[in-house]
Amino acid sequence: MATVTSDHRIPTLREERRAARAALRDDLSGAGPVLEERPPVRFPGATAKFQLFGEVMLVGLLVALVALPIVTIPAALVAGIRHLRRFIAAEGSSMADFWADVRAALSGGLAVGGVSLVIAALLTFDITLAATGMLPGGAAIAAVGWTGLAALGGALLRAAASWTPERGWRGAVRDLPRVAAADPAGAIYFIVAAAFVGVVTWMLVPLLVLGLGCAVFAAVAVPHRRGRA
Repeated sequence: MATVTSDHRIPTLREERRAARAALRDDLSGAGPVLEERPPVRFPGATAKFQLFGEVMLVGLLVALVALPIVTIPAALVAGIRHLRRFIAAEGSSMADFWADVRAALSGGLAVGGVSLVIAALLTFDITLAATGMLPGGAAIAAVGWTGLAALGGALLRAAASWTPERGWRGAVRDLPRVAAADPAGAIYFIVAAAFVGVVTWMLVPLLVLGLGCAVFAAVAVPHRRGRA
């Protein structure tokens, strides 16, 4: 007597999730049927990848323009980060809101920018002096200088990501040690993002816009990476 076997099997949970994500992508793109019950999208503004890329480049350009006086870098980063957050959340992300954030973040941000500029100048001087060979252990001094510059940039980026009109710069800067201790990997990501801006700008100055846009995007994304939010 022949045994009848069935080719049907129960899909695994991973396969069900993969199929659900594929169905959602088809629904959002218009390539597939419309879902009767669409699950909530965590970052609705990020579903259109090309549009997101364009917005990241626009933010990079805006941040570069606002940061031209150098001491306005903190305010520029705040405005860029808050603008991109609103865009990704599919909230209002108008230019008026961007410039309002710039004006709000300038209060106290100029002092942060001035102090950061002095620290960066001292570190740059050490690096330049070490490169002349006049100092013993010049290579080590240069390495410390470059590390310090990257850490300074990462701290500025992290503080700008934490800034709110209610907390101000005092609260954002004061919380830096606590935030770094709570998420050491995230702190490293911020430092790498800041270093990336320096590297691409050193390679080709116009790439500063790309670097700043990517750094702002990292500041928005890092706190929400898997396992953190």
